[in-house]
Amino acid sequence: MIQLIIGKKGSGKTKRLIDAVNGAMERSNGNVVCVEQGPALTYDLSHKVRLVDTTVYGIAGYDAFYGLLAGICAGNFDVTDIFVDATLRIGGRDYKLLSDFMAQVAKLSKAAETNFTFTVSCDESELPASVFESAEKL
Repeated sequence: MIQLIIGKKGSGKTKRLIDAVNGAMERSNGNVVCVEQGPALTYDLSHKVRLVDTTVYGIAGYDAFYGLLAGICAGNFDVTDIFVDATLRIGGRDYKLLSDFMAQVAKLSKAAETNFTFTVSCDESELPASVFESAEKL
């Protein structure tokens, strides 16, 4: 399952994501991963959550982004949830590519039995309908 937390900058997306990550960590019988660009969430999340900073690994663009997510799932079969902050800063603002990325992640989610949640910093009306064929608004 893919869920999106959508809103303009300053609308509280990251706060909602932090609450969702910490809640998932309490409920999970496996591992919870949070992917971000930069180390901003280090002190806001449970120490049990695995933080991945995309800048450390040079991740930019949706192909590299998908490879990172697939690698996380392939490397640990106990990952129950992956949360991503700043999706558009990592992948880019091309909404067609975002839609294709979401379709790929939907297949990965099903194959790996992993839930994904992404923050998307834009107005919902800016996103093409095809994004919501693979993901639902949270």
